Amino acid sequence: MQALTVGKNQAGQRFDKYLHKVMPTAGTGFIYKMLRKKNITLNGRKAEGSEIVAEGDTVRFFFSDETFEKFTGISAGKAPSEKFTSPDPCKEYRKAYQSLQGIQVIYEDQNFCFLAKPAGILTQKAKPDDASLNEWLLGYLLSCDASWEKEFKVFHPSVCNRLDRNTSGLVLCGKSLAGSQYLSKCIKERTVKKFYRTICLGEIVTSAFINGFLIKDERTNTVRIEKHPLNPSQAEFIMTGYTPLKATRDYTHLEVELVTGKTHQIRAHLASIGHPLIGDTKYGSQTSNQKMQERYQLRHQLLHAYRVTFPVCAEGVGEALSGRTFLAEYPKQFQTILTGLVKSGDR
Repeated sequence: MQALTVGKNQAGQRFDKYLHKVMPTAGTGFIYKMLRKKNITLNGRKAEGSEIVAEGDTVRFFFSDETFEKFTGISAGKAPSEKFTSPDPCKEYRKAYQSLQGIQVIYEDQNFCFLAKPAGILTQKAKPDDASLNEWLLGYLLSCDASWEKEFKVFHPSVCNRLDRNTSGLVLCGKSLAGSQYLSKCIKERTVKKFYRTICLGEIVTSAFINGFLIKDERTNTVRIEKHPLNPSQAEFIMTGYTPLKATRDYTHLEVELVTGKTHQIRAHLASIGHPLIGDTKYGSQTSNQKMQERYQLRHQLLHAYRVTFPVCAEGVGEALSGRTFLAEYPKQFQTILTGLVKSGDR
């Protein structure tokens, strides 16, 4: 018989999901068979798999040493931290932390870590050999406390919202399971308010909320906006709010509220009403983009995830964020272009 104790970052999830993480090579059928036969118990009792595990719960496995090690990678009689791994299972995290430059920590506590991402860095991997903000986060945590390496064997902190590679700004990350669950809940229920800053073509003088339906084209990795889609089943409802901060005849410095968060929503939605983002090669003006490249070396859409505001929360991990606003300052290039185009009225 072998026993494991549920840790802080394993608590709060279904028992069957916990078992899948502890026994990554075991199939679902095997896990449920072992539960039915009481070869796996929770706190000394038969379990169904749907229970929510709590910190300090005891899980017992009535397996042979060979079976236990086969499915868990943990040598019987040793702690989970002694799981057999490659010589340096965190090598890619350390490498990402060293190689990805310009990332800043905006806020951090035991449950959350908010980062400012520069344009040009992926939020999450697109291919197995990519280095992304997600790997940088793990490398950063290791640089602060080497004991995180043991924690990674049962829980991986992760980014909870995604930005396009060439969109800069604020990314919310969960350091604990409870923190990740809270951020995911806020994003899903749209209780966290997300605001972006950009410079778009044309003059906008009034605030507005605009609606539409977004339709993806997987072949070209683009989207289009329609007011009345012919095939509603393929369309996603979107809502975008905007407020002009400063405008000239040719450009507007704009704050955009992302009410729904869909692929390329801000870029395509503003382009659909005649105000594409400067530098946007998918939805923007080729003539304007060429000018921005020549004058400011801008080769991507100028879009920055500027601030988020959290809902009021009276208890739990969310209490630390209750009603608070966090922001990521403009990148240097954004500030330079803003000064040249809008503040000085440059045409």
